[in-house]
Amino acid sequence: MVDVLVISPHPDDVELGCGGTVAKFVQLGRRVALFDLTQGELGSRGNAAMRLSEAQAAAQVLGVSFRENGNLPDGHINAADHQQRLVVIDAIRKYRPQILIYPYPEDRHPDHGATGKLCEEAVFLAGLQKLETSFPPHRPQFFFAFHQAWEGKVSFIVDISDTWEIKKKAILCFQSQFYHPYSNEPETWIAQPNFLEGIEARARTNGFKIRVQYGESFWHRGPLPLFDLTYFFKAPKRIL
Repeated sequence: MVDVLVISPHPDDVELGCGGTVAKFVQLGRRVALFDLTQGELGSRGNAAMRLSEAQAAAQVLGVSFRENGNLPDGHINAADHQQRLVVIDAIRKYRPQILIYPYPEDRHPDHGATGKLCEEAVFLAGLQKLETSFPPHRPQFFFAFHQAWEGKVSFIVDISDTWEIKKKAILCFQSQFYHPYSNEPETWIAQPNFLEGIEARARTNGFKIRVQYGESFWHRGPLPLFDLTYFFKAPKRIL
């Protein structure tokens, strides 16, 4: 069992989208598991074995308890595929998280949006008593989507100022994917120096919106409950 489960389509998506928040959960003493649906084998740079090694190195940087791979076909994530839904359902039931985090259900990369839709369906089905799989039913109490290429709607922003350096170090574990001056790999959009500059720019922009240095944005379908009204009296005055 873990407190937080983060599901992503490819190794490195978690680090880019919500690595700072993952590191914050770990610093708070929460058990976090990462579940990559594919090995990213269709990536223009590197290969599946390299990305698996890089993913494990990044997991150590973030301090998570587990990182697992669903071995689904890269480039073919499909929310309508029941066998793929069962892979996600069993991940939710196996780890039994209180919080599930997954990609925003619309994005530039088809696998990103499809993973978001797949998780939204799986999180409901995972709680059904009569749907029998390898693990007993479980439904997370909360589920949030992180943003990637397209920001989309935003429900809240997490202050990751104290974990930004951890996020950046975890991203740089994926040396096969991002800019390296001596790399002989094909040139891609994400391998440009300005791509990582853009990741930092977004974090700074999110931070600016809540008056901190760095932030990560999330979306929740429907209203979020607020159980403790005293938060409004404890929140730093600079937020307002």
